[in-house]
Amino acid sequence: MDILYDRTVTCLVCKQTYTTKKVRSRFIRPIQHDTDFCSYYASEEANPLLYYVHVCPHCGFAATEEFSTYFPPQTLEAIQQNICANWRGKNYGGARTFAEAIDTYKLGIYSATLKKEKHIALAGLYMRLAWLYRSKQQHEEEQRFMRLALEQYSASYEADDFVHTHMSEVRLLYLIGELYRRLGKEKQAIIYFSRVIARKKETIEQGIVNMAYDRWQEIREEKKGAQ
Repeated sequence: MDILYDRTVTCLVCKQTYTTKKVRSRFIRPIQHDTDFCSYYASEEANPLLYYVHVCPHCGFAATEEFSTYFPPQTLEAIQQNICANWRGKNYGGARTFAEAIDTYKLGIYSATLKKEKHIALAGLYMRLAWLYRSKQQHEEEQRFMRLALEQYSASYEADDFVHTHMSEVRLLYLIGELYRRLGKEKQAIIYFSRVIARKKETIEQGIVNMAYDRWQEIREEKKGAQ
């Protein structure tokens, strides 16, 4: 059985249908996880991150399953003028290389920005793009997109636009703290980890609370060692 299968998508902009590859769930078997939920796989071929963004070959609009169907005023026109009018018909519907996957994320980010998509959806794109660069040890690009993810996750928390999505408040607070920690801003990281720990009695996500406590302890131990 092939690792990849075809999924049919209807473009939100031009309404035409197209197929995009996805990794079959039985082949998605992470062999390792980082503390910010980045997963590693035995082979690049089985990495679902490569196929997170789907790109319409007809008009160039790129999206994820996190995008809403709603277009704020003037955004559809902006997409048609800036993306569709310049589209050259490249098809990302087959098996993807790392470079092709990077292209789809950048198209997705541009599409989400023009569409004025929710902060939480844009944050997910930036975060996964950072993970892809991490998988190739491209640290400068990884850090760049972690910073952008942090901005969008923070904006999502302030605007409450993560509500009614797959993202819980506890998980979001943890991710903000972890991104601060990975970007070397321990004081801000501790503030957010403390907020997670403070919700210990009101959340079912005890694993996230424990992770926040572990990161908080690691920062304390590092500070002690540096003295």
